[in-house]
Amino acid sequence: MFNFRGRQFLLMLLSAALAQPALAQAPPYSSTYAAPPTAPVLIRNATILTGHGTRLDQAELLIADGRIAAIGHKLDVPPNASIIDAKGRWLTPGILDPHSHLGNGASPHVWAMSDVNEMTNPTTPQVWAEHAVWPQDPGFMFARAGGVTSLLILPGSGNLIGGRGVLLKNVPATTYQEMKFPNAPQVLKMACGENPKRVYGEQKKSPSTLMGNVAGYREAFTKAINYREKQRAWERESKGARPDRDIGLDTLVDVMDGKILVQFHCYRADQMATMLDMAREFNFKIYAFHHAVEAYKIAPLLKASGTCAAMWADWYGFKMEAFDGIRENIAIVDAAGACATLHSDDPVGIQHLNQEAAKAMAAGRRAGLVITPERAIMWLTANPARAVGVYDKVGSLEPGKQADVVLWSRDPFSIYAKADLVFIDGALRHDRNRPRQDSDFSIGTTQQQELPR
Repeated sequence: MFNFRGRQFLLMLLSAALAQPALAQAPPYSSTYAAPPTAPVLIRNATILTGHGTRLDQAELLIADGRIAAIGHKLDVPPNASIIDAKGRWLTPGILDPHSHLGNGASPHVWAMSDVNEMTNPTTPQVWAEHAVWPQDPGFMFARAGGVTSLLILPGSGNLIGGRGVLLKNVPATTYQEMKFPNAPQVLKMACGENPKRVYGEQKKSPSTLMGNVAGYREAFTKAINYREKQRAWERESKGARPDRDIGLDTLVDVMDGKILVQFHCYRADQMATMLDMAREFNFKIYAFHHAVEAYKIAPLLKASGTCAAMWADWYGFKMEAFDGIRENIAIVDAAGACATLHSDDPVGIQHLNQEAAKAMAAGRRAGLVITPERAIMWLTANPARAVGVYDKVGSLEPGKQADVVLWSRDPFSIYAKADLVFIDGALRHDRNRPRQDSDFSIGTTQQQELPR
């Protein structure tokens, strides 16, 4: 006879099987994510940080059909709405982590689960991070408990060009396609600095210097230009055999055509400036520099180029290119009017990004900068959504946007704050008072306790 744990596991398998979508004539690797149907929810008496720079006290938010239906005071309530009294609690958009390796560098951290870097060539634009995402990674569940509703999964930084990344909705799933954020643009991960030159320098290959790094990018994009010209010449003239397809060069062509957004691992200010020059040479935009510990030195340049900086609150000094990191980095970039965001790049850090933002706020205030909660929340929501091209869908609480919403137990920038409720497209995906295991791996390896009824 099955115990509760066995019954729960079988019920989850059956539920997942019944939820599988029928195969449709969609392009390969398309998103199959679909928000579940939900009843309306009204959250009232909350302190609301909208994500676009305003704060509403004792306010209300109405969720209907998976979207923000209304926000303000004394809203009309549908007769079938559930009502949540949020007195004393704070409401924000869901957190979007623009730099994660969950699912690729999954837990448990063993060789079999390490799929972050394809370090077989300095340029590997042909690889896609999504093809190695393991949805059972328990890290997704823990990140959701920290208020993370979307996350960008990137290849690592061992290569000059690491491959394509994928934006995921942080929902329980069996396949990565069921998590893939619908209609989000693809991104390309590139890396400058010490990592590529160390990896290939140790192998006595190029690049072994920063000079070799820049030459490697330029050679790759020059090949892509030549490839594009040959492909388009054949399309115009249709003479002879079509040139052979190269899936890596397809990626670089899409970057130059503005279809794929570049995310660049880069620490030092001088190197970021060089990468912006290189991007101008090949006519593409760098949407965000990641890590960017010296972003404060070139904040006006970042503002002028429209490039975000995805930063840590206080990581520095662990290698030479991180030596000049300062705690005021995020606050200074923000004060200069540039796009400042936080990222985790870490399976533990992703669980408390709100506290990381609080550290950056405190550092900025000690430096004399005025930083309000309604401003700082943008570092976790609106700005990363801009960096990955989905601000029209998520990142702020505005009517019509997807209802990715977090109800916090108190001010989210308090060290004592907890994510009480996490909604993704209006569906309740985390309830702190009724925790659940959503990872098949966790269910199979830990003892389950029946929840109180």
